[in-house]
Amino acid sequence: MTDEGRTQLSGRGTARRVVAAFCLLAPIVALVWVPWYAGAQPMWAGVPFFYWYQLAWIPGCAVALSIAHLLTRGSRGSPGS
Repeated sequence: MTDEGRTQLSGRGTARRVVAAFCLLAPIVALVWVPWYAGAQPMWAGVPFFYWYQLAWIPGCAVALSIAHLLTRGSRGSPGS
């Protein structure tokens, strides 16, 4: 493979890793910054915002982790190379 071909492949891999990193960091940032969502209003089905915001992130984290896994799967190369 030429150097140009390697550069193109590594560029694609880098972009995938950046998107995967964003998928992993988004839930952390969204949940660690508590003052942003620490309130009772608005209420939804009698549940304060603080609780349903955290509960909504459970499937959100699962989706983000799945996307990150799919983007980075197979990026380490084969064992013999």
